[in-house]
Amino acid sequence: MNRRIIYQVILGAALVYSCHAPIATKSHETLKSELYAVEKEFCDMAQSEGVQNAFVHFAADSAVVQRKGQLVKGKESIKKQYESFPRDVKLLWKPDFADVSTSGDLGYTYGKYTYTTTDSLGHTTQNEGIFHTVWKRQPDGQWRFVWD
Repeated sequence: MNRRIIYQVILGAALVYSCHAPIATKSHETLKSELYAVEKEFCDMAQSEGVQNAFVHFAADSAVVQRKGQLVKGKESIKKQYESFPRDVKLLWKPDFADVSTSGDLGYTYGKYTYTTTDSLGHTTQNEGIFHTVWKRQPDGQWRFVWD
């Protein structure tokens, strides 16, 4: 075999390998920061566009939420669940903790929330609690919740 053919084979093998080499992944801390940021976007949207719009927007198609001891399964069912949600409700939350799998496609957050309503007489009721959300990176790269 002449040297030219050997070099072409080596070059071809290198090109094929480089096309299949793993892409550098984001650091674990960067991925956790993404989840903190998406939680903030989620909460901000609930304030500006309403709780229903935020939950529908950030839900994966197969998402599940637990409300009043019942499981609400799927994005369309979640949308219906929040149709009767009062517009004057304020739902605020902030994660105290976030973590992401080593593969970078699943994560979870938890923290405190405050749910505030005002009745027709102007009396305000405030409830506080703990939330836990499981997030899954979608094929388009966006984080969407699969459990809330």
